[in-house]
Amino acid sequence: MSFNLEQNYTNPFNTCTSITWQLAKNSKVTLKVIDIVGRTLATLVDGQRPQGKYETRFDAAQLPKGIYFSQLKAGDFSQTRKMILLE
Repeated sequence: MSFNLEQNYTNPFNTCTSITWQLAKNSKVTLKVIDIVGRTLATLVDGQRPQGKYETRFDAAQLPKGIYFSQLKAGDFSQTRKMILLE
């Protein structure tokens, strides 16, 4: 098992999407949604998590359509994926 942030499903999405991610070992984790200029819009996960695979739902009903990013940080690992909100 390795550290990984998968592409959100579905993408593009309307309102709600799922973000799947995995940890290779117990880690302090943050999973955030950020906008195109790097501002944090939502912190979905913030804390210690054991090794494993996770799925987190994101509800973007309060956001305008556009491009956003999911960002996973766990120890020295960092990965970002583009998400497209249609409506």
